[in-house]
Amino acid sequence: MNFHLSDEQDLVRRLVRSFVDKEIMPFIAEWDRNGHFATNIMKRLGELNLMGVCIPEEYGGSGMDYNSLAIVCEELERGDTAFRTAVSVHTGLNCMTLLQWGNEFQKQKYLVPQAKGDKVGAFGLTEPNAGSDVAALQTTADRDGDFYILNGQKTWISLCDVADHFLVFAYTDKSKKHKGISAFIVEREIPGFSSKAIKGKLGIRAGNTGELFFDNVKVPKENRLGEEGDGFKIAMSALDNGRFTVAAGACGLIQACLEASVKYCHERSTFGKEIGKHQLVQQMIAKMEAGLQISKLLVYRVGSLKNEGKRNTRETSLAKWQACDFANEAANDAVQIHGAYGYSDEYPVERYLRNSKAPVIYEGTREIHTVMQAEYVLGYREDKHLNYNLPAWSSDSLSFK
Repeated sequence: MNFHLSDEQDLVRRLVRSFVDKEIMPFIAEWDRNGHFATNIMKRLGELNLMGVCIPEEYGGSGMDYNSLAIVCEELERGDTAFRTAVSVHTGLNCMTLLQWGNEFQKQKYLVPQAKGDKVGAFGLTEPNAGSDVAALQTTADRDGDFYILNGQKTWISLCDVADHFLVFAYTDKSKKHKGISAFIVEREIPGFSSKAIKGKLGIRAGNTGELFFDNVKVPKENRLGEEGDGFKIAMSALDNGRFTVAAGACGLIQACLEASVKYCHERSTFGKEIGKHQLVQQMIAKMEAGLQISKLLVYRVGSLKNEGKRNTRETSLAKWQACDFANEAANDAVQIHGAYGYSDEYPVERYLRNSKAPVIYEGTREIHTVMQAEYVLGYREDKHLNYNLPAWSSDSLSFK
């Protein structure tokens, strides 16, 4: 395993870091305070060819490898979780799923403009009574000739008011339970569709999150992704991609906590010396560094598996669980290091702590991933090598096979 960044990956990191420092950092405190989602940031990411990082050039993307996507997510979350979330949803959950499961018509109509950044994609799985228990969803899609009629509701959907296209999961046959779930591409303009943002969130206040409503939404049959009943498999493969980007972003949050804490350790003195000289503070700094390095190793291992086109559900679960837990701990310690100032938005660490909580919950709670890992070790769960059609990346051609 190569632990060194390629010249291209190093260039990506420097590009995104510079972008974050200039176009996010100076404004994020105000955006967070006002609950404002800066849509111009997504436009700028599109102009920088960062909305389809790992999508092949033939479908409008940049044709880079999966670890380049991880680097983009890492650096964006160093600025704020809201913008990493946007890329996670648009690229990880939507675009990569279309690349794996879409037919040529769907790729040309939806994937190409999304990968270019001309259109925004989102992902509609979670419902008021269906989160970790996917089979409990209530949204239905009834066949009516050449159309499906969708009725139901989704909640906690990122980019709810921003996205142009939604990848939505609904029952086409409830009697088959999870094998009766199908996936559909829904355009915002279809009559009967509406969305509403959720206010009063603990964190990621600079992001756009809310509900989707489907009232007899008429979706053409050619917008069904895969076959009827493929929805559960499609959703699980999408989560392998989404969780990868979430784990990568957590590395960026740990990095942000570490940078802020180190800076404060050199600025603040108590008992006649910099607080960084106190061993209990050093313990927290050391724990952040350990969490950062462990998380990166787990994330880039997953990226390497993805580059080889190998199934990575188990490894992605571990990376997502551990990186998000490390990020939550790092943010908590960063607030502690800052003392009373850490409790004020005068410093960024209180925002880091608020933002760090959501990733511990979404795309598989900490508890879900704990159970998954235990069941793998105990032999109760195994990867059945389902064909997820994951494209392998070729470093020779700088493109996908």
